[in-house]
Amino acid sequence: MILKFDGSFSQICFPACNVQGIYTLAVIAFYYDSKLNNLTAAVQQPGAKVSDDGYGLLTCTVVWKQAIANAYSSVTNRGGNCPVSATGTMKSHKWSVVEDALGVATITVDYIGIDSGVNGGVYTNPQVGASQGLTSEHLTTHPNFFTLASSLGFSGAPIAGVGPSPGTINSPNYTATTDGEGRTEYTGNNGATFEKKTGGKFLGFKLPSANDFYGKTNYLTTQTSFSGHFYTTSSTIPKDLVAKVGRTSGNGSFISGPGSLLPSYMGTGFTYDSKNQLLLSQVNVEDYGLLYKVNYEIRYNRNGYAKAVYADAL
Repeated sequence: MILKFDGSFSQICFPACNVQGIYTLAVIAFYYDSKLNNLTAAVQQPGAKVSDDGYGLLTCTVVWKQAIANAYSSVTNRGGNCPVSATGTMKSHKWSVVEDALGVATITVDYIGIDSGVNGGVYTNPQVGASQGLTSEHLTTHPNFFTLASSLGFSGAPIAGVGPSPGTINSPNYTATTDGEGRTEYTGNNGATFEKKTGGKFLGFKLPSANDFYGKTNYLTTQTSFSGHFYTTSSTIPKDLVAKVGRTSGNGSFISGPGSLLPSYMGTGFTYDSKNQLLLSQVNVEDYGLLYKVNYEIRYNRNGYAKAVYADAL
């Protein structure tokens, strides 16, 4: 059986056939819209799908049909407008073309944008995850080493202390002792030993009866980091944030644009002893269509970061 198609998209008829005494006539009817101009223009197909990630990022997938000869020059362009109406302006991000039979191509285009109701459509809300573990640090860095860190939940006496009165953090008053070789050393709490009455070099924990500390040099402390990302239409925001790597914040904000990079349930104040506890340690930027995806990492230090070493971000 040979079918002939004259290009009019009117009707194609199969010859009548006899199947078990029943005559049938199969007719395939094609409706042709003259505006399509033989599919030289891309025709949007039903079933477009729009998604919102809950943070303000909109994505959409649209399927088009078009003549193969024109399929690579119309909707297949980065930054093209999305035909689906949604809250926000979506632009084409990537596309694929499948060359079907009869010279027709199926074009799948992915669009991306920001909900105009979220931060004015300039940036999405940050999506953040937290990681906390333990790391080893020298005991002399412990916040409860010299003076009692009651604000951090410690009670009783500090680990080494500053010696009996009139000892202070700036001028300790350790007790003189003699080691096994007749050398004079100076001790504080738990056998903490120093080379001078007023401190100086820490020589270790040398009192065997203080078995919680004897011979110990390090302790396990918490290590907390936050990793997150957001999308923005602004090319200035990523550039400004990159310039803030190595700087600190006491409220989660490192630039004036997106505000705090941490969700409010993690807290809004991050300071200890007048020092900022958040450090912007890493920023990575990649572009998606006409958007920029900003990935970042923030480190948290419960003791705060020294202002003489780490400058404030704002």
